[in-house]
Amino acid sequence: MLWHLAGEVRAVLALPAALAMQVAHPAVGAGVDDHSVFRTDPWGRAIRSVASTQLWVYGGEAALEEGRRLRRLHRHINGTDAHGRPYRALDPATYAWVHATGFPGYRYAQCVMGTRPFTEAEERQLYAEWLCVGRVLGIDDRDMPQTVEEFWPYYRGVLRDEIEATVVVRELVSTDVDVPPPPGRAAWMRMLRLVWPALVPPLLRARRFLTIGLMPPDAREAIGLEWTVRQERALRRFGRIVRVVVPLLPERLRYLPYARRARRAHHVSPGSSLRSRSRR
Repeated sequence: MLWHLAGEVRAVLALPAALAMQVAHPAVGAGVDDHSVFRTDPWGRAIRSVASTQLWVYGGEAALEEGRRLRRLHRHINGTDAHGRPYRALDPATYAWVHATGFPGYRYAQCVMGTRPFTEAEERQLYAEWLCVGRVLGIDDRDMPQTVEEFWPYYRGVLRDEIEATVVVRELVSTDVDVPPPPGRAAWMRMLRLVWPALVPPLLRARRFLTIGLMPPDAREAIGLEWTVRQERALRRFGRIVRVVVPLLPERLRYLPYARRARRAHHVSPGSSLRSRSRR
């Protein structure tokens, strides 16, 4: 299932919501606030993050090295959160939460932008595959619920007891922050930089809409993010457009390059269904 989902453009649209859920944990938010370059190099940071997530699913042996690299990278990330509590990026519970957000994120994105919600069997398979990805990242089975039935009480407990509107969450949904233009030397990039000040406000509004809208409603409520009935109607319209348009796209537009190369190498058809894939 992840070979169908993780490299598709719909997964990219859902990434900001998953990231906001991650940094809503005070320890994760503090680590990103203190150590990430997302403010000074947002484009580079985004590109590296997407490339890393693609390796987890499509990288084969390279996925294992990427998991080791990420653990080395996070080994020395520690500090004190906004409540004065010490944090450590590789604390098992914290590291597991970052990974755990992917499952409800995929599930809700499918409800909004997919042809239909996942069946119960598909949810079980997706969760099992997500656990496998967690093992690639070095997450011990003891630190993640091992079944869907165990996952939801764990997830609701974190929402109830731990997550909040951290500084980083507020920045991710803000429409009043400075965003540098994308780097590049091509002629069209120079033109883009000329009009960039006019493009930033609508881009930030779109980011806020997708970040909050594609977040599972229970997480959105737990963090305290405002979402109106009018916005929900707009999200449903957006979802209907996406679920019609994306399946019609050629593979070079529907899937990210790494996913496209891996799928071609293994002869995965873009038209095959989730259900048929789940039987293989």
